[in-house]
Amino acid sequence: MNLADLPLSHAADASAAPAEPTEAQVRHDLAALYRLIAHFKMTDLIDTHISARVPGPEHHFLINRYGVLFHEMRPEDLVKIDTDGNPVDPGDADANRVNAAGFTIHSAIHMARHDLSCVIHTHTADGMAVACRKKGLLPITQHALRFYDRLGYHDYEGIALDLAERERLVADMGTHKAMILRNHGLLAAGRTIPEAFVNIYFLERACQAQVKATMGGDELVYPSAEVCERTARQFERPTAMAYCERVWKAALRLL
Repeated sequence: MNLADLPLSHAADASAAPAEPTEAQVRHDLAALYRLIAHFKMTDLIDTHISARVPGPEHHFLINRYGVLFHEMRPEDLVKIDTDGNPVDPGDADANRVNAAGFTIHSAIHMARHDLSCVIHTHTADGMAVACRKKGLLPITQHALRFYDRLGYHDYEGIALDLAERERLVADMGTHKAMILRNHGLLAAGRTIPEAFVNIYFLERACQAQVKATMGGDELVYPSAEVCERTARQFERPTAMAYCERVWKAALRLL
């Protein structure tokens, strides 16, 4: 069955804006997301990051305490920082600071895209492999068509330590919710934590399929541009957020 056609029991409420969660709920869900990323083998030891916006006008967000492995992440292992990278809570001393490169990438998106509450960055083998290809993600699978003409590309500038790169990251992402960091990895975001999870999961799976499809040497089959666009629009149906919530609740049972 086409994932875009799965029935939704609460479709009538799917287009409604999600209620703003509490900080405690964001911490709980973000810690769970870290563990799910570990479960699906999208980790890179203590590197790469997932961040989530903290409710409120202060523009704070949560990110992992550097050195904690994703599969062991707990709500209390998340550090609340401001857009300058400074820990907000007194208990987060210098020894618990976040990774500088992670701050650069995530703060760029959070500062510019207030419509997005969660940002995920990965260094998977298949994601990096596609990031090395000149044409990037090819429109050859249904999973890839979710991102057809809806995917940014950012050229590699070295380890993301230069805060000046933030402006270019934001410009290259544009209005999209996902981006390929060339020669580096993948980035996906969402209006909610469940939506960000769905976006990184399917972007990663699309990269995995592409790597396998291009290994055989046979000529690839490409859908027409019209079919590609139609499929991408199907993934943007009004029930899309309800689908993300359904996926999230199912995925949480893995934990």
